[in-house]
Amino acid sequence: MSSPEPATPADDILPSLIEHALKAGADAAEAILSEREALSVGVRNSALEEVEREESRDLSLRVFVGRRQAVVSSSSLSADARRRLVERAVAMAALAPEDPFGGLADASDLAVGPFPDLDLHDATERSPEALEATARATEAAALAIAGVSRSEGADAAWSRGRWRLVTSEGFDAARQHSRFSLSASVIAEKDGVMERAGEGRAVRHLSDLIGPGDLGRRVGERAAAKIGARKIGSTTAPVIFENRIAAALLSPLLGAVSGPSVARGTSFLKDRLGQRVLPEGVSLLDDPFRPRGLGSTPFDDEGVRVAARAIVEDGVIATWLLNTASARQLGLRSTGHGARGSAGPAGVSVHNAHLTPGRNDLAGLMAQADRGLLVTGMFGPSLNANTGDWSAGVNGFWFEGGDIVHPVSEVTVAGNLTDLYARLVPGADLEFHDALNSPSLLFDAVAIAGK
Repeated sequence: MSSPEPATPADDILPSLIEHALKAGADAAEAILSEREALSVGVRNSALEEVEREESRDLSLRVFVGRRQAVVSSSSLSADARRRLVERAVAMAALAPEDPFGGLADASDLAVGPFPDLDLHDATERSPEALEATARATEAAALAIAGVSRSEGADAAWSRGRWRLVTSEGFDAARQHSRFSLSASVIAEKDGVMERAGEGRAVRHLSDLIGPGDLGRRVGERAAAKIGARKIGSTTAPVIFENRIAAALLSPLLGAVSGPSVARGTSFLKDRLGQRVLPEGVSLLDDPFRPRGLGSTPFDDEGVRVAARAIVEDGVIATWLLNTASARQLGLRSTGHGARGSAGPAGVSVHNAHLTPGRNDLAGLMAQADRGLLVTGMFGPSLNANTGDWSAGVNGFWFEGGDIVHPVSEVTVAGNLTDLYARLVPGADLEFHDALNSPSLLFDAVAIAGK
């Protein structure tokens, strides 16, 4: 997401594309021009592994013929390509099935400028040499940790982009953003047993990016700490999900309050609007206006106004996440959560969401639980969206008396999310690194499948 940017030479394309689509038989149309420039450099075990550069422009046209719609995209901006784009889109829409809830966003729902400056663009350009040096420094810091045997790669990247939306309803606005990222993954080894750890960070401004030495050391230390991991017997015990991965427990909640899921009846929370799903005092908040936020935006991908709001307030579901189509199907108004790529109609996406923190830091949660499993890695989560039954493979550490005893691997945790959400205890260690953030989460009794 991004803040407004001055016009570019390609900007006159979109209004003319809308005009030609209407003349060709469309009743309504919207056009998107997405421009992106990116550079990524990767190293592995002190050797340069890859350099990737991208410069792209993608043009997308969505048209409606009555309640029938079609979306066509092209990477060419030539006059001939635009003509074919209009012809194909209108022809496809005429043959598409009717969607009684289709259509552009209502004019009364559209965002109106001037839009706030969310500080999402840093004009700094990183050279291949600078990115390579950063990646090498990250990897070197990780490899310097005792027990780390080799690297699976370190990557440093920079990108910037611009996105403009024009609709036949009169919406016309652009936004721009930058992104700087750093990631690394390494292997620690002892007696032929390997343990992996990795982490990545991304920010809007280079000055906010974690230093390569800091990231490298953290990755190396996490890998080394896993040496000697063992299985544990199957049991039911308290489980704490570290803040780095705790947001993965909240993603199914966002999916379950997504308007399209509720409208289709494929949500385990479809009948719970206005009902308690989290403990009293716990809220899930969404703020599209957070400065430099990875999910910040002055308007959604349908041009609809956005607002800071509680998704779950004091434990109670306060709203569904709605785009235009799902809002119409449910007899509601869009909440400004429409999300679009270059192909297909709009889906739904959160902006900057976070769970409100609690009182205890991670050590405090471990002391509160006394004994149990601290989860620091998760893989292969499985969810039954209709029932909320959930499971995931995890690794981490067994703790007793609030202190870590030994690392744990190859175990599975499982439960019903409706039940788990009702009993979660948030920690105080909330950090803002992604578009969805959470403090560490404690659950008092979770089924653990081990040896």
